[in-house]
Amino acid sequence: MTNKKFDPAMAINAVAEISSERGINPNINDSATFCFPFGQTMTDTFHGETEGYFLYSRHWNPSNLSLCKALAAMEGTEAAWVTGSGMAAITCALLQCVQKGDHIVASMTVYGGTFAFLNNYLKKFGVDVTFVDTTNLEQVKTAVKPNTKVIYTETMSNPLLRISNVGELRKIADTVGAKLIIDNTFTPMIFSPYVLGAHVVVYSMTKFINGKNDCVAGAICSDGEFINSLIDVNDGTAMLLGPVLDSFRSTSILKNLYDLHIRMQKHSQNAMYLAKRFNDIGIKANYPGLEDHIDHKLMVEQMNEGFGFGGMIAIDLGTAEKANKFMEAMQEKGVGFLAVSLGYFRTLFSCSGKSTSSELPEEIQKEMGMSEGLVRYSVGLDNDMEATFKVIESALKELKFI
Repeated sequence: MTNKKFDPAMAINAVAEISSERGINPNINDSATFCFPFGQTMTDTFHGETEGYFLYSRHWNPSNLSLCKALAAMEGTEAAWVTGSGMAAITCALLQCVQKGDHIVASMTVYGGTFAFLNNYLKKFGVDVTFVDTTNLEQVKTAVKPNTKVIYTETMSNPLLRISNVGELRKIADTVGAKLIIDNTFTPMIFSPYVLGAHVVVYSMTKFINGKNDCVAGAICSDGEFINSLIDVNDGTAMLLGPVLDSFRSTSILKNLYDLHIRMQKHSQNAMYLAKRFNDIGIKANYPGLEDHIDHKLMVEQMNEGFGFGGMIAIDLGTAEKANKFMEAMQEKGVGFLAVSLGYFRTLFSCSGKSTSSELPEEIQKEMGMSEGLVRYSVGLDNDMEATFKVIESALKELKFI
């Protein structure tokens, strides 16, 4: 399945709102509650039977709705809903799909917080989870049961950068009527999972979508039926758990969304350069944009044109001690920051096994092929990546790693 004709950047650009005062940016609406002209209008809105009115900001508000319209356009979905964190988006989407006695098939290479929720937290609700290598379709088929309600994975896995075959996973999900939920945090615009076949797409907007690391936010994109079920006043997970995103943050993220395509192109350009240069000096780089990457061909088949292969790369230095020395040296030399998270305009680097994936037991880390010395790069928007690489190379030489 290919996705060459969908242009998420142009889809966002088509969403244009002019404020009531003719401002070119949507107004920030910081109201927690909203008034109605008639009592019946309030009743109808409460039951979801009218449009154009707002009940309460935990449900909807104008600022969040503006952001959701743009996100839905970007993903090719009917609707979207925004949350106060990426984990809120992930957990609400999952909880909306399951109940006691249900089963989930999940990738073992998901973000550590997601793994902890699936492996530890869901047990108290009687939901069973089987972890597999979701790039191995036979493993997924074998793991699926009659009571499987969700297949969950990431388009590009964290931190090993494997690529999911979305269309084939959807076919497997359809055999038992399960929903395919995909986290696309690493690859906004590069992949359009809903267009490829996913039922639900989730994001930590903290990362590339916002791009500034100045807020925590999440998003759920899907068809209108699923989003409406999430915010149903009687049994909607998002409505009842209440992880609503603040209006001021929604407005800020919306403005950042319109230059996301430019940022993704530059992140990708810089990451490709860095990956090639690492290989040139004998440091094996894991980057899906390189032709020798195991999933390079699959990524090319599924990706949207014009946004590159993403801003994430990984190298393996063997031990956590060596990884830490290297990252400390890079930070001292001004390459970027030794910090978790990604999608920032400065380069961020971390040792995944000891940070963002530390929730995964060591045996799982070994099974998925993650070394304790793996250094994950979120490559920044440096204007001169050649100069940046020379600094990185000097750190490696001083440590006698090359």
